Amino acid sequence: MIFSPFWRRAAAALLLVVPLAARAQAHFDGAKAYEYAREFVAIGSRWPTGPGHVKAEEFLRSHFLRNHDQFQEDTFTAGTPIGPVPMCNFIVRFPGTKNGVIVLATHYETNYPLRNIHFVGANDGGSTTGLLLAIADQLRAEAARSPGKKLSGYSVWLVFFDGEEAIQQWSNSDSTYGSRHLAAKWSADGTLKRVKAFMLADMIGDKDLDIQRETNSTGWLVDLVRQAAAKFGYQRYFFQKDEAIEDDHLAFVERGVPSIDIIDMDYGPDDSYHHTAQDTMDKISAHSLTIDGDVFMETIRLLNQR
Repeated sequence: MIFSPFWRRAAAALLLVVPLAARAQAHFDGAKAYEYAREFVAIGSRWPTGPGHVKAEEFLRSHFLRNHDQFQEDTFTAGTPIGPVPMCNFIVRFPGTKNGVIVLATHYETNYPLRNIHFVGANDGGSTTGLLLAIADQLRAEAARSPGKKLSGYSVWLVFFDGEEAIQQWSNSDSTYGSRHLAAKWSADGTLKRVKAFMLADMIGDKDLDIQRETNSTGWLVDLVRQAAAKFGYQRYFFQKDEAIEDDHLAFVERGVPSIDIIDMDYGPDDSYHHTAQDTMDKISAHSLTIDGDVFMETIRLLNQR
């Protein structure tokens, strides 16, 4: 078949338009998030003071330094029931063009009391660490495409908390060490005033995804996440049940920061995988992580429109 000059130009235009349209409709790379989680969980147990915790720190440190990201280590000593314990939060900053910050957070360590049962926390800490690593890839690529090497909108900071789990038994003083430390630090130095929204990811790699509406979370931010989920037809995975949950977001809620805990506390039949040696990679899925990533990235877009 011989094309006229007009049709050749039209065909060339279509070749340009179709990839752009496909890219606009592309989903988050949940498979990459799953692979990151698999690599991270292969470290094994990551309880504070243990050898796996040191390896987990080095995994995150080397990953972000290798990618030349704005990377900060927030080291501190936590007073715990077993005495002083050194801990470390990691903060990765992707600067934006607007004055303000959106924080996405997870915890990365595993439970100290479960150190003797080979608890690897594939869902509980591992899946969301993989999720944030894959989100970092997307943010890095978006920034690289912009003339000023900045995100179009608010800065996005990724925070990997240490010490979310209890050292002995969960209580207000024996839990969430990293988030309580960082919220107090940012409150004292004025950083907290810049935070437009704090979004926590916890236990949302579960193959049977069922994210509760956490009732301590900020109402308008819950509504924004619901709107983001609806865009992709994900309503059945979000907010079918209400539950109050104590987690790393509370230190920010208490200081007036708009915050949400995106969490699935129903893990396995009758929550039977939670905090057991059964919390392994076969219980989580790339599909769930795709859903999570789509919703987090769309919520960032909606926040930038407010």
